[in-house]
Amino acid sequence: MLRLLIILVIGVLSTGLYAQPTQKPVLHGQHWMAITGKPLAATAGAMTFQRGGNAVDAACAMLAATSTMWDVLSWGGETQALIYNPKTGKVIGINALGVAPTGATPEFYKSKGYAYPPEFGPLAAVTPGTPGGLLTMLAEYGTMSLKDVLAPAMQMAEGYPIEAQTANSIENNKEKIKAWPYSKAVYLPHLGQPREAPAAGEIFRQADLLETLRKMVEAETKALQAGKSRKEAIYAAYDRFYKGDIAQEFVRGCQEQGGLITMEDLAKWKVYIEEPVKTDYKGIEVYKLTHWVQSPVMLQALNMLEHFDLKAMGYNSSRYIHTLYQVMNLAFADRDFYYGDPYFPPVEPIKGLLSKEYAKKRVEQMNLQRNDPAAGPGDPYPFEGKTNPYLDLLKDWNKLTGGDQPVSPNFFGGTTTVQAADKEGWVVSITPSGGWVPACIAGRTGVGMSQRLQSFVLDARENPFNVLEPGKRPRATLTPSMALKDGKPYLSFAVQGGDSQDQNLLQFFLNVVEFGMNVQEAAEAANITSYQMRNSFGKHETKPGALTLNESIPDWTRKELRAMGYKLDFDRRTSGPINAIFFDWAHGSFWGGSSNHGEDYGIGW
Repeated sequence: MLRLLIILVIGVLSTGLYAQPTQKPVLHGQHWMAITGKPLAATAGAMTFQRGGNAVDAACAMLAATSTMWDVLSWGGETQALIYNPKTGKVIGINALGVAPTGATPEFYKSKGYAYPPEFGPLAAVTPGTPGGLLTMLAEYGTMSLKDVLAPAMQMAEGYPIEAQTANSIENNKEKIKAWPYSKAVYLPHLGQPREAPAAGEIFRQADLLETLRKMVEAETKALQAGKSRKEAIYAAYDRFYKGDIAQEFVRGCQEQGGLITMEDLAKWKVYIEEPVKTDYKGIEVYKLTHWVQSPVMLQALNMLEHFDLKAMGYNSSRYIHTLYQVMNLAFADRDFYYGDPYFPPVEPIKGLLSKEYAKKRVEQMNLQRNDPAAGPGDPYPFEGKTNPYLDLLKDWNKLTGGDQPVSPNFFGGTTTVQAADKEGWVVSITPSGGWVPACIAGRTGVGMSQRLQSFVLDARENPFNVLEPGKRPRATLTPSMALKDGKPYLSFAVQGGDSQDQNLLQFFLNVVEFGMNVQEAAEAANITSYQMRNSFGKHETKPGALTLNESIPDWTRKELRAMGYKLDFDRRTSGPINAIFFDWAHGSFWGGSSNHGEDYGIGW
């Protein structure tokens, strides 16, 4: 009788717990939707839409604004995007991740005593990707001029009232910032005072960055005056950043502070327009960038989860949580060993990793009763008709790192997200990052350098595909998402948060598809976080069995999970923060979800 009562209670919770009033209202729009990590940046997107821009124009304006606001990135970071082109009915991938510079080798970093590249400073930098990504998206798929799209960001560089989150982050990191002269000059306007960072609401000015943006617009203007097309003029701004006087000052400032980036590194780097990878989950096509980021993890997980009746388990029941955790363990173990830059050898077995047959094999390897702390990479090679050349490395893989180590705060390494859609059918999902506070600013450019180099490994035994090499992209965590149903956009969604990103996005997607939540409910819903994968930052720690639950999880679920071998901790908000757009084709409108987790904000019309 007691067990029947418990089952009934779980059933009620699984269908009604999340159906509470959300802390933020769902957004509705008929003409366009603009969502990103800061209210002012969402306003920049809305301004762009109101001036006649499409979703790509608005997304680029929001990307520029967030980069200017250091939310949690800068202009020297990297940009990853998915774009739905309504003219072709195709989803396009944008690869604007920087590369390791000349001289960045395992031997160089090992000679300096590093087990992994450093977390901060000029030696953590890959080449800037965000300017190139923004300019490429705007040139190829936008409609407006660079001058118009950058106008809000330029106004902000001239001076904007800084918000408390960024201002306090600067103050908390000021000792690191003081080691870099150009960063100190920008970030700390009150040197010698008790608070050296700006205060919340203070007008934060970035004269050097404003000049850099002005030079890019000037290059566009001169090209237009010379009779060049809109696209050619935007690429003239691209050339000035990566090959002209902006590049020269960036390189000078980088090398002056001990960095490795050269003019040749900037000139040779380019943006790739790619075909994303996808899987089908119950008739929904889910698109992700390929294995130069962690994105395929979510597709691998969905392929495995097809073998379970998740809805019958109940939302956040112990069985549901255990199943998610074990599936994520296997998918992330594959990420940690097999993912890397597809433009460098060896060739990653992505076809095998994403095959439905491989997913079935991985499910057979799951422990359905207890957590498996030794869950490791599988062997996808037979599922693409090949023999695995790295079987010897897999034998001792779990011995290389692991153990019960502390979870580094940078596991949740912040960034921002950008979501935009318009009535003509353009949809954009971006997860930009890099160059976050405390960033080392390169000379008088106002551009903070990326810290993404730390995501490489220096030892091929950990991941033979992601070993540091000049000109190579590190396997990053950044992972925008898009889903189509019946050949039309269904969901566009992304989240910030380092190694937790595809964990949160997987659960958001299931919240909508399996449990019937709307986008705002799904964005606020209680998620779980695993730490059993290898941290992509710092010392690449792992903590098998560690599990963060929402405070709302009931005692009996906690007891059952502990009996399965989990080490639990709890948090009040465990949702992301996630931003998303749902396409309501029945009514011809958009539903927007903007997380209640931080300062994320959306505007629709």
